[in-house]
Amino acid sequence: MNIVVNEELKAYIDPMTPEEYEALERSILTEGCRDALVLWGDVLVDGHNRYGICQKHGLPFNTVQNTRFKSIEDVHLWMIDQHLGRRSISDFLRGVLALRKKDIVDRQRGRLATVSESAAEASDDPPFDVDTPADGTTEATAGTVQIPPPAPLYSREAIARAARLSSSQVGMIEKIQKQAAPELVAAVKSGVISINTAAAVATLPAEEQVSAANAGKDELKQAAKRVRESKKKPRTESAEAAASEGDAELDAVQALQQRVAELTAENESLRRQVAELQAQLGH
Repeated sequence: MNIVVNEELKAYIDPMTPEEYEALERSILTEGCRDALVLWGDVLVDGHNRYGICQKHGLPFNTVQNTRFKSIEDVHLWMIDQHLGRRSISDFLRGVLALRKKDIVDRQRGRLATVSESAAEASDDPPFDVDTPADGTTEATAGTVQIPPPAPLYSREAIARAARLSSSQVGMIEKIQKQAAPELVAAVKSGVISINTAAAVATLPAEEQVSAANAGKDELKQAAKRVRESKKKPRTESAEAAASEGDAELDAVQALQQRVAELTAENESLRRQVAELQAQLGH
C-alpha cells in the first residue's frame, strides 16, 4: 500500500533523541514491529520512526485506520494525547503540548459557538476512500479500528491535569513561548535551566536574554535572580513609603492632641480669672 509521510505531521512532535531511536531500532530488529502504524487514509499519523526503521531493514509492519479523524486538528489532538501518555518527556515539552491542545480546543469551541447545530454536526463518512476487496474483507494491514478521540478539555486547570503539570507551570511555559528568545527556549528545552528561571529571564529585553543564554547556565541564573530582586524592590519601597506616611499622620494627630490640651488649659485659666473678678466685684 502507498503510505504518505506528511513532513508537517512528522515534525509536529519533537523527534526522539539519538539514544531513544537506537533503542527502538534494536527492539524492532529483535522483536519486530509490534505496534501498528496509525493512518488517516494514506497519511501516516503515528509511527514515523517505526516506519522508517522497517523500510530501512525491509521488515513487515501492520497499519490501522483511525476513522474518527475529521480534520487535521483532530489528528493533532490525537497525536498530543498519545505522546503525553506514553513518552517520557520534560515538563517544558509537556507544557508545550498542553498549550497546543488548549489552542486547538479553543479554536474548535469558537467555531462551534458561531455555527448552527446542523453545520456543527460532523459527517459519519471518513474523509477518504477505503477500498474494499471483492470478498468484502479489508486488508489486514489497513483495518478500520475506531480509536476513541481525546476527551475535551474546557479549562486551563483541566489541561494542566492532563499534562500532569500545575496551572502555574502551564502559565510560565506560555510566557516563555510568547516572550523568550530562541536561545532561551533552547536552554530550557535542553534542561540547562528550569522553567521558573526561563520564565523570569523571558521578561527581559530580547538582547539581554540572548546575551545571558550565550553566557551559559550561571549567567542565566544570575539574570533570573536580578529580575526577581527588581520585583521585590518596588514592594519594599512602597512599604517604606506607606510607613513614612503613617508616621506623618501619627505626628499630625499628636500635634492636634497637644494643641487641644493647650487650648483646654487656656480656657480653664480664663475661667478661673473670670471667677476671681466676679468675686472681687461682689465685695
